[in-house]
Amino acid sequence: MDQWLEELEIQSLTLFEGTWYIKAGMIVGLTILAFIIWRIFSSRTERWIHSTSLVWGDAIWYALRLPVNWMIVVFGLSVLSRVLDYPAINAVVPTLRQIAVSLLFAWGCFRFIGKAEAHFVKKGHDPTTVNALGKVVGMIVVIFAFLSIIQSLGVSISGILAFGGMGGLVVGMAAKDLLANFFGAAVIYFDRPFKVGDWIRSPDRSIEGTVERIGWRITVIRTFDKRPLYVPNSVFANIVVENPSRMTNRRIYETIGIRYADAEQMSSIVKNVKAMLTVHPEIDTRQTMIVNFNAFGPSSMDFFVYTFTKTTNWVHFHEVKHDVLLQILKIIEEHQAEIAFPTQTLHVSGEPEPELMPEIATAQ
Repeated sequence: MDQWLEELEIQSLTLFEGTWYIKAGMIVGLTILAFIIWRIFSSRTERWIHSTSLVWGDAIWYALRLPVNWMIVVFGLSVLSRVLDYPAINAVVPTLRQIAVSLLFAWGCFRFIGKAEAHFVKKGHDPTTVNALGKVVGMIVVIFAFLSIIQSLGVSISGILAFGGMGGLVVGMAAKDLLANFFGAAVIYFDRPFKVGDWIRSPDRSIEGTVERIGWRITVIRTFDKRPLYVPNSVFANIVVENPSRMTNRRIYETIGIRYADAEQMSSIVKNVKAMLTVHPEIDTRQTMIVNFNAFGPSSMDFFVYTFTKTTNWVHFHEVKHDVLLQILKIIEEHQAEIAFPTQTLHVSGEPEPELMPEIATAQ
């Protein structure tokens, strides 16, 4: 790329005649003209691409538009430096041109990556995974741009790679926790136990809240009392993570007791409660539904309700549960029964025997 630009510059100089300041003025004028023409052309082309369904064409053109714009400026300044013919300037211009080309190329790649990420997210792909892949590709672009710039400065890439290979072990041992967090992030990105926006909790640790950000070193979780929790990614490789955000239903599981005096109404109450749940618009009848007399309690006859709601939203679930419990209470009242509350009954078997009466009186 750089050799091609250099040859193009040499050929361009043959097009200009006259003194150095006339050539310089012509080069500056043509550079400005080319800059303006490209801006007009790129704007119209961009509008045309937006009016079509060329998604990737739009991404490619978005990546090229501004870098090419500034490439014209770099080329014009490089040709101008040859016309001025200052040895000090001509000595550094090739290096600066190579660095500028590398940076503009990296800039174009980053613009393309950003457009591609937005396209995949719009298509319904997981934002966390798309963002992770974008970061990996961006890191590769940075590495190549860095190596290109280093080579432009006259440093041997092979020496850097050899040093990197030898120093990699030392760096890896010194930064093992950092690497553990990096690979922990990779596991999260590719296994996807959770994503940004999910509510997660861990039975092993005091971790519970909504995932706000998944970085390469830490994951930020916002607890329910609105405090930020910063968890190293390596932790997730060694703990159990529960993701309630991916539940399909929420469960209602309640035990209700009625008085022993209402034992004859138990069968009818249970039957009507089950019928009510079957027709309830917020109850998922495809899931397990159980309403049965379950136990003889100390002061009540207990039946239990086991069913699932259609909603998984925490607030709406409690509204549904509120309605279900009130309807159960209404059914119990319609059967002239009552909810039992803890009671104790003391049975006295009879009067004490006569020969024990003096002893009782003495004890009192």
